[in-house]
Amino acid sequence: MSHPSRFDGVFTALITPFTATGEIDWPAFDALIDRQIAAGITGLVPVGTTGEAATLSADEADSLIKRTVERADGRAYVLAGTGSNSTAKTIEATKRAADLGVNGVLIVTPYYNKPSQRGLIEHFTQVAACADVDNVLYSVPGRAGVAIAPETAGTLAKSCKNIVAIKEAGGDAGRVSDLRLACGTDFAVHCGDDGLAMAFYALGACGLTSVFSNYDPEACVAVYQAWASGKAARALELHDVVRPIGEAMFVENSPAPVKHILSLEGKNTDKVRLPLASVSPEGCIYLEKVLRRYLNHRNGIIVSDAD
Repeated sequence: MSHPSRFDGVFTALITPFTATGEIDWPAFDALIDRQIAAGITGLVPVGTTGEAATLSADEADSLIKRTVERADGRAYVLAGTGSNSTAKTIEATKRAADLGVNGVLIVTPYYNKPSQRGLIEHFTQVAACADVDNVLYSVPGRAGVAIAPETAGTLAKSCKNIVAIKEAGGDAGRVSDLRLACGTDFAVHCGDDGLAMAFYALGACGLTSVFSNYDPEACVAVYQAWASGKAARALELHDVVRPIGEAMFVENSPAPVKHILSLEGKNTDKVRLPLASVSPEGCIYLEKVLRRYLNHRNGIIVSDAD
């Protein structure tokens, strides 16, 4: 694989833990980061969709980014979510994140506005010009209402030297091939859907930006490492166990499900900020059933040196 090695592996789309009264739970956030790094996670993504960025104040977002950079201390790539539906606001957030020491920024397509592909090109081009850090495009049409066309990504990859990767979260593994053809093999493609990780890897994606890894980073890393080391059958075996619980993270609007299963272990509350709501009683029953089944098979997930 010839894409930039800094994107190889699993990135965790970090939740933002809240106290019962709604403030950021800093001890829980610190413990979350420490757990990710100990498990071998390649990258940390604060204040993205999973971090409930849309409900954070600018000061809260900056504080979370600063805390992630300091806590990671060079042991993981820090990719901060700075996108919004305003180009001017995205530029300002990107400049602040760059000043705080991030390695890169994750720029979602402007939501609600539903810009044309020409509008996307102009938006991403202006953001890329504002700071000398890696820019990672983020295509999530289910949330934003518009997808980044492969040809648009290709244009941006060729015209902006610091637009170097894309997080593809449209639920279509076939887009990996289209993106690689349009952008070249040095352009990194990350899977944005836990349940599709193996399909993405097989088609040339270099990594996964995961929600489930907030709960079990070791498992997500094990799947990736098995695949990257050429143990395809082992990777598939592991993925088959992880996939159901990974998909269950979206049984209701993320990050409520992953916050719920973390709360069952006392790692944080399950509180999310409105307009999101905590998982419904029916959803909790389903999640806990899937989680029990997963934990019954979990010993087969962690890959030992003997494997």
